[in-house]
Amino acid sequence: MIVSTKSATIIGLKVYEIDVEVDTINSIPQVSIIGLPDTAISEAKERLRLAIKNSGYSFPQVKVVINLAPADLKKEGSSYDLAMAVGILAKEGIIKDFNNSEIAFLGELSLDGSIRAVNGVLPIVCGLAELGFKKVILANDNLKEASFIDDIEPLGADNLSQVVEYLNGNCELKKLKQNIDEYINQEHNFDVDFANVKGQAVAKKALEIAAAGAHNVLMSGSPGSGKTMLAKAFMSILPPLTTKEAIELTKIYSICGLLDRNNPLITQRPYRAPHHSASAVGIIGGGSNPKPGEITLAHRGVLFLDEMVEFPRSTLEVLRQPIEDNVVTISRAQTSVQYPANFILIGAMNPCPCGFLGDSRKRCTCTEAMINRYKSRLSGPLLDRIDIQLKVQRLTDDELLSNNNEAEKSADIKKRVIKARKIQLERYKNDNILTNSELNPKLIKKYCSIDETTKQFLKNAINQFNLSARAYDRILKISRTIADLDEKENIELNHVAQALQMRSF
Repeated sequence: MIVSTKSATIIGLKVYEIDVEVDTINSIPQVSIIGLPDTAISEAKERLRLAIKNSGYSFPQVKVVINLAPADLKKEGSSYDLAMAVGILAKEGIIKDFNNSEIAFLGELSLDGSIRAVNGVLPIVCGLAELGFKKVILANDNLKEASFIDDIEPLGADNLSQVVEYLNGNCELKKLKQNIDEYINQEHNFDVDFANVKGQAVAKKALEIAAAGAHNVLMSGSPGSGKTMLAKAFMSILPPLTTKEAIELTKIYSICGLLDRNNPLITQRPYRAPHHSASAVGIIGGGSNPKPGEITLAHRGVLFLDEMVEFPRSTLEVLRQPIEDNVVTISRAQTSVQYPANFILIGAMNPCPCGFLGDSRKRCTCTEAMINRYKSRLSGPLLDRIDIQLKVQRLTDDELLSNNNEAEKSADIKKRVIKARKIQLERYKNDNILTNSELNPKLIKKYCSIDETTKQFLKNAINQFNLSARAYDRILKISRTIADLDEKENIELNHVAQALQMRSF
């Protein structure tokens, strides 16, 4: 009689149930694992043999065949070890009367029979709950991560012997349930506060608008003008994560193995700042089994590209579609996966190769050809997708030497940002979006109406600045955000004027 245990695999963010079927044949003793396993699964043969032996049980002296079904789905990783071991022990009668299809097993086995933690537990357990499983047995080191999911009971075990005794009804396994809200509401400390940034009133206002509506920003300015410091301070004015966003982020970081086992919940918006030598695959994700890239790791947070024009143009161009759609689809010969990529892009660059074009204190030494070649590294279509483009001016002597402590603190700016976000959340509660930056043309028409005077002003601006249709839409989105910060129901002329100033680049 065939014994079947349950496990799961994850492709992209989608979870698939895996049937681990175990049977034996009277033949030369060996283990055969079939069903498109990768190398890590194929090497499980020796782990299974020694883990079962060192746990005090006898390994079958016949041929053991293990089938991972469905057979046409590629399986990767070592998380199937526990399910395979339970199947073998149930087939041998060591686990009595095992016939429970509502329990799933996740875990890698050590040679001494202990159970090691694996990656991707949170999304898998969440998927198992949706598939109707009632319990999941996993390593104690993964228990905290799984304890945030409702509708399924996670059980932690130290070793294979504990699992066998539990299934035979002789002991209980460790249980844990945690309240996710206790983690979400924690206060966070930031390295840079807006009160620490001297001067730059225009840039600060632009970043406040960006935070309120989740708009992309490009800052151009001389070296040392404060672009990087402003980008770091930007994190301190972003609103806290919602419960849904925290779970969504934690799933992504769990797949990548980037979670802290002791604090396995992402409670702070991510800030990703890849070096300009990063490849296109490193930015958008990829590999034979596609994994998330920097834009997905920056989901619901910030992707900061310092010295943006130093990135290869081919790398920057791959950002165009994710910026527009807030998702990235990675296609390979045998699979295609989709990851979320709803991030705020903040770019920083010098105005020219020497960095002093337009500087009030130092003369630029670049030729016109050098400047044009430098700026051409950012294509027009990419710039069109960046809502706010501003010049960051060098500080004056008075601003630099000032010890004035009256600069507005991030906490005060954050209150206005949170208030604007709440207005948007209420407005778009039936539209499946959270912020103004996510408005599509249909919703722009619905929520960004303007009067005739403002329309004529905008028409003149379109003709004067030769704005594209996309730039027009983005100006309306920024205007909607400025109106929300002013707590105005309708977009007014001064809101559109401010939005146009935000594209001074």
